[in-house]
Amino acid sequence: MVYQQLAGLIQQALQVKLIEQEDIDYSRNQAMDLLGLKSFPESIENPFEDTIPNLLEQLVSYAVEQGVIADVFDDKEMLSANMMNCFVARPSAINALFNEKYAESPIAATDFFYELSKNSNYIQMNRIRKNISYQTDTPYGKMDITINLSKPEKDPEQIKRERENKQTLHYPKCLLCKENEGYAGRTGYPARANHRVVNVPLTGENWYLQYSPYVYYDEHSILLSEEHRDMKIDRSSFERLLTFTERFPHYFIGSNADLPIVGGSILSHDHYQAGRYEFAMTRAEDAFGFALTAYPEITASVIHWPMSVIRLKGTTISSLVAAADDILQTWRTYADKSANVVAFTGDTPHNTLTPIARKRDGLFEIDLVLRNNRTTEEFPSGIFHPHEDVHHIKKENIGLIEVMGLAVLPPRLKEELAEIQALLLGNPHQVAPFHLEWAEQLKAQYGIFATPEEAENVLQEELGKKFVRVLEDAGVLKDRAAFERFIDALNN
Repeated sequence: MVYQQLAGLIQQALQVKLIEQEDIDYSRNQAMDLLGLKSFPESIENPFEDTIPNLLEQLVSYAVEQGVIADVFDDKEMLSANMMNCFVARPSAINALFNEKYAESPIAATDFFYELSKNSNYIQMNRIRKNISYQTDTPYGKMDITINLSKPEKDPEQIKRERENKQTLHYPKCLLCKENEGYAGRTGYPARANHRVVNVPLTGENWYLQYSPYVYYDEHSILLSEEHRDMKIDRSSFERLLTFTERFPHYFIGSNADLPIVGGSILSHDHYQAGRYEFAMTRAEDAFGFALTAYPEITASVIHWPMSVIRLKGTTISSLVAAADDILQTWRTYADKSANVVAFTGDTPHNTLTPIARKRDGLFEIDLVLRNNRTTEEFPSGIFHPHEDVHHIKKENIGLIEVMGLAVLPPRLKEELAEIQALLLGNPHQVAPFHLEWAEQLKAQYGIFATPEEAENVLQEELGKKFVRVLEDAGVLKDRAAFERFIDALNN
C-alpha cells in the first residue's frame, strides 16, 4: 500500500506542476529514503488518487506504524515537511519563476506563488478547513468571525519532550526570520523544510514575501524584513506599505502596532501582513471628512468604524507618506485627558498606529488606526483593550486582522457555544461559569428555540455583537468631538 500511496503523491506532484517528468526518479528516491524504503516496484497498479495533504497523512501514518519515526507531533511534522521538500524546487528557481510571472503581471506572480505554497502543503489546507467561519451583519457592515481550530493540539509525549528539552539553540532567531526557509525543524520548533520565500526589495532593503501556513483570509501573506529587528512604525513603514501596493495593486498590506497590548503576537521581527481580501473596514464609509491644511492635495476622513481610523487618499506616495508621518508624530505625544488619552507614563510611550495601505480606483489609500496601550488599576489589561465583561469571548491582543474586522476567536469557543446552544434549546446543560450571565441573558431575550438552526443563527449574530464591543473597547477617540480636538492639533 505504501508504494501506491507514494506513487499517488508523485502523480499529484506532477499534476500540480511541482515537478516535471525528469524529476520523478530523484523525488521518488529522496522520499523513499525518508520512509525507510530501499527498493520500489517497477510498476504500480492503481496509484492512490487523493489530495496531497491526505496522501502525506497516509505516508506519515505508515512511517509511524513501521517505527521509522516516533508517534510524536514534531517527528510527524518534520517528516511531512521533508517529504514535500523532495518535490519543491530550490529557492533560486522559485524566485526566478516568480519574477518571470511578475513580468506578465503582479497577479500572475502571486497566483503562482500561492498555488505553490498550497500544493507543497506549507499552507495547511486540511487543517484550515476545520475552522468555523462565517459573516454576520453589524452596524459597521458584515464582519468576519472565525473560531480557530486549525492549529493541532500537541500530544502528551510532545509536551513531555518540550519540557525536558532546554532550548539552547537560537537559530533561526524567530519564526519569521528568512533563515527558516528549508529548516528541518526540531523539538519545540516547527518544520519548515517545504517553506519558500520570494525576495521583494522595497525602498533600498531586502524584504521577503511568504504565505501564512494557517491562512485566515484569501492569500494571507507575510512580508518580512531580511534583518531580525524589532517592529517599528515610522515614516519608512508608510513608504514601504504604499510602495508595496504600487507593485502589487491587487493586495492590501498592513502592519501591527509596535507596542505591547495593542501590537501583534510577534514584536521582535519587523514584518507586515498582506492579502487579496476585502475586509469590512475596507468597505467602511466616511463618518466625516476634514482638511489637512498642510496637504490640500490629500482627501482625509474619519471612517464609520468601531475603532478610531483616519483614512488618507491621494495620487502620490510621497505626500501620503509625509501626511501619515505628521499624524504619527502628532499622535505619539498627544494627550487628551477628557478622552483618557495619555501619551507617556514616565518615559514609557503609549500612543502608536496600526497602518493599512491599499490602491483603489486609481488612488493610494492609507488607513491610520489610532492605538493607546495604557493600563490602570480599573483596566489592568488596557484602557483601550477588550474589557473584562467581554473576556469570555476575546481577551487576547487586538491585532491587525481583528482591527480590519475579522475576529480570530479561541478554539475553546466551539464546545462552549455548543453548551449555550443546548441551553437555548431547552436542554439542561452545564454552561461554563464565565458564559453563564451571557447565556441567561440570551435565554431571557429569545426564549427557547424550536430548532438547532434557529439557536445557531442567533448565537452567531450575538457573537458578532460581542466582537463589535471588543473593537469599540479598543477604539481610542470615542466621539466626533474627541476626533476634532485631535484634528485641531494636527492643523496647528
